[in-house]
Amino acid sequence: MDNAPFEGPRFGFENTYAAELEGFYTPWQAERAPNPALLHLNIGLASELGLNPEELGSERGAALFSGNLVPIDASPIAQVYAGHQFGGFSPQLGDGRALLLGEIVDRRGIRRDIQLKGSGRTPYSRGGDGKAALGPVLREYLIAEAMNSLGIPTTRALAAVTTGELVYRERPLPGAVLTRVAKSHIRVGTFQFFAARGDTDRVRQLANYVIRRHYPTISAETEPYLALFKAVANAQASLIAKWMGIGFIHGVMNTDNMTISGETIDYGPCAFMDAFDPNTFFSSIDTGGRYAYGAQPSIAQWNLTRFAETLIPLVDEDQDKAIQKLTQEVKTFRISYMRYWLEEIRRKLGLVKENSSDLELATDFFQIMRDEGVDFTLAFRNLAKVIIDDNPFYPSSFANWLPRWRARLDEENTKAEEIKNRLLSANAIYIPRNHKVEEALNSAANEHDLAPFLTLLEIISHPYEERPGLEAFSQPAPSGSAPYKTFCGT
Repeated sequence: MDNAPFEGPRFGFENTYAAELEGFYTPWQAERAPNPALLHLNIGLASELGLNPEELGSERGAALFSGNLVPIDASPIAQVYAGHQFGGFSPQLGDGRALLLGEIVDRRGIRRDIQLKGSGRTPYSRGGDGKAALGPVLREYLIAEAMNSLGIPTTRALAAVTTGELVYRERPLPGAVLTRVAKSHIRVGTFQFFAARGDTDRVRQLANYVIRRHYPTISAETEPYLALFKAVANAQASLIAKWMGIGFIHGVMNTDNMTISGETIDYGPCAFMDAFDPNTFFSSIDTGGRYAYGAQPSIAQWNLTRFAETLIPLVDEDQDKAIQKLTQEVKTFRISYMRYWLEEIRRKLGLVKENSSDLELATDFFQIMRDEGVDFTLAFRNLAKVIIDDNPFYPSSFANWLPRWRARLDEENTKAEEIKNRLLSANAIYIPRNHKVEEALNSAANEHDLAPFLTLLEIISHPYEERPGLEAFSQPAPSGSAPYKTFCGT
């Protein structure tokens, strides 16, 4: 196949980022993949985007998702941004292995980016090859789709292809490209890039674009840029509370990995917790546990403080007044987060009404889980079984807590069957268990067998529906397994 633009039906791309934000990116083309092959197409997401799954599932689709063919209405660009990485500031980062093809307004009227990830070197690759290996591509596909099924705002995976070439890391690995969908790929680091250069006009231009695209209702506010910060902080407070509610550990919460839209992005060394411990982290590059599970709310607030710093010249001409206003909103983040977190935990405990004792009840549940090393996901899921048959699914240390919980449920004045259904719909039975993810990735990358990946993808796409024969997918890693470590995959 040649490298001519895709001559089939237009994708319906719009390119507002490219059209309205000149200087925020570099126009670029993907490197040619020698022999692309489609591994998986997300048919449901393709339909949601108004695309033709039959056409995308063809040989031409493989060429498209590798970057060999470009939709005629696309405008491929590599976006530039900066970022604090593990606390240290890098003044220029950017899409070192990704290309934004364009934006599609989906069937619900939501504007969404379509981006290739792993399509080759760009001006922002910083010496890297810009490629992606198969394992990390499939990891992001699995985790993103699991998060979506769990109701967590997230980027999505539209397709994965192999490129027909090897990429070289510690050893040669099959090359692959992920097609990623997001409400946008604008990050805290995008603002930081221009703020660090003292380019207030560009920061304002970006802020105005974000308001139009993501938060249009605040455009009429008397202080729109302060309102923008509030909106982003609120979206992040809600997001992090949801992460904490499912035991998710992002692994690399750098400011260039925090979206302005409030979606989870960049599933590198991420993982789900088994035995509950707030100090849990898995990333091999997070040597100090900066991004451990229990640190995520504080890190989100720290990242938002960096975002607030970029908005100071926009919020008020008087710098002291601007700092005072933004500082107050940064402090408010913790209050918003705790409100969202309590809502999440009440839901997971089968509660609807608010009670002043709920925080203590939840805190004590987590403390017992920590003391006993109880599996996070199963601790919540098994509450539904306790409601119906009072089976002793918990260690004896829960003996005092369970009656307190039952007494709290009695205040709801709700039938047991309804409470059980609430619990089952709020607490997943299937998550991407770390050892099962590794099994699937190893099988695909080393044995050229995609079946375990496809099986796991199907299971985690229905996380609340317990099915016979899938018991192995609901259990943590066998006792005695080696400590789990994740790697960035770049």
